[in-house]
Amino acid sequence: MQEIYMDLLEEINKRGSMVDGAIQNLMPIGEPDELYRAMRYLFDAGGKRLRPAALFLSTEAVGGDPHDVIPAATTVELVHNFTLIHDDIMDQDNLRRGMPAVHVKWGLSGAILAGDTLYSKSFHILSQTRTDAARMVECMVTMSITCIEICEGQWTDISFEKRNNVSEAEYMEMVEKKTAILYAASCKMGAVLGGGTADQAQALWDFGRLTGVGFQIYDDVLDLITPEDVLGKVRGSDLMEGKQTLIVIHARENNVKLDVFGKREATREEIDDALEMLENSGSIDYALTTARNFVAEGKAKLDILPESEAKDILLALADYMIERKF
Repeated sequence: MQEIYMDLLEEINKRGSMVDGAIQNLMPIGEPDELYRAMRYLFDAGGKRLRPAALFLSTEAVGGDPHDVIPAATTVELVHNFTLIHDDIMDQDNLRRGMPAVHVKWGLSGAILAGDTLYSKSFHILSQTRTDAARMVECMVTMSITCIEICEGQWTDISFEKRNNVSEAEYMEMVEKKTAILYAASCKMGAVLGGGTADQAQALWDFGRLTGVGFQIYDDVLDLITPEDVLGKVRGSDLMEGKQTLIVIHARENNVKLDVFGKREATREEIDDALEMLENSGSIDYALTTARNFVAEGKAKLDILPESEAKDILLALADYMIERKF
């Protein structure tokens, strides 16, 4: 299994390097230089580049040339990073990828401007994709709707912090908007720009949406169980911030009392105690099972695609989303 994922990561990194090169060319350090350094900061800090990889692979899976969609793949990574910058401000998270968050390094105003400029720049870069007018309009509309829904999802997530009766269905809707839709958009745009059929584009949208939900549920688990030096941020931050995750919802419905919930100054010992309670209540296992079910449903959507190496890598990528260590 480890060897399979090493091969997968090599494929992802190979495609990610195309985006890294494009960022250097399409988003050079301009004036004011500190604004552009703030915009580039998280890219230079690393990242898995999963969303660009999904777009490239979707293009390849319908018979398109990945080199033709480099600007579009760069766009989804810019959008992802703009959301991270703003998320860290709203969540008051001071670490990202093991480094000081953008708002820590450049202040709140600088971080807001860096995120806003990344958002605007993403559409400018998308417009440089080589395709016909109809496909470009479809991709522009897809990305616009995606960004709107990401903001709706983030607003909903924040509003959940004031409630103690969030249902599983409400959580799923929030996750689909906040996280999964960018995976869905990446896969769909890859299919559209690669010349795929409408049915193939819809199937890849559904694949991205379903596996994206599984990704986020699994991410909530990693927030609790992954060592901080691997996670790159404070372990248990979701609990301390009062985030309504599937784990917390399941625990509450099973009468588990989490004193650490919403306690921003919780100690590591308190987080460990909460983790033990969540494991004993079956809440961790419930989240893992739910994540795996979403990914399995998403993988089935790819049955419409012809057999290819790109399809195989997409299927492996879906499995990786719920097997990764960080």
